[in-house]
Amino acid sequence: MAYLRTLVALCAGLGLTACASIETATRNAPLEAPGLSAAAVEDRAVSVASYQVKVSRELRVSEANSYYPFGDIVWRGDPIGDRHAQVAAILDAAMAGVAEKADGSRAAVVEIELQRFHALTEKTRYTIGGVHSVKFTLTLRDPETGAPLMEPRTVKADLKAYGGSKALAAERDGLTQKVRITRHLENVIRQELVAPGSAPRGVTDRVAGLETGDQIGDEI
Repeated sequence: MAYLRTLVALCAGLGLTACASIETATRNAPLEAPGLSAAAVEDRAVSVASYQVKVSRELRVSEANSYYPFGDIVWRGDPIGDRHAQVAAILDAAMAGVAEKADGSRAAVVEIELQRFHALTEKTRYTIGGVHSVKFTLTLRDPETGAPLMEPRTVKADLKAYGGSKALAAERDGLTQKVRITRHLENVIRQELVAPGSAPRGVTDRVAGLETGDQIGDEI
């Protein structure tokens, strides 16, 4: 059980708050493999054997109500509380949606490790709007051996954030920050599993399958 002891020590050292996963099958397996290449998965869509969401306690939380607060996590879509756990729950919900629908021929353990989660402060949301900026590391592992199927990939999942009257109209339609970000992350992760590296770059304006142009009022 040397592997299990090593894994426990690793998790403790990183200070992770969220570890949402289905039962994995990576016992007694190395976590690294030489000569990694995307070729192992790029020609086949992935199905999710299990998944793990990691949000380190070392990520800094900002509660400052400024236009651009400094910190790794900026989140106001839940009552004030454990922001690490709250954003981990959003990532977990997105991954659960992906796992339910992914039907690729290559099974993989999907690991998501958050690097940044910037939604809008109250001041920004109800005035000028901005960007929901989310960045995470995506790693795919073989469910039997635990070996990486490809090099870990940094994924930027930025979404245009509504401001002013447009934000208020979205709230009335049920398109809260949490709803839009969760669905957007689900879309981005699913696209990465269908074809690694193919998720759109830059800031996305709309969430596929969720919004139409006439649902939301004019921006302030």
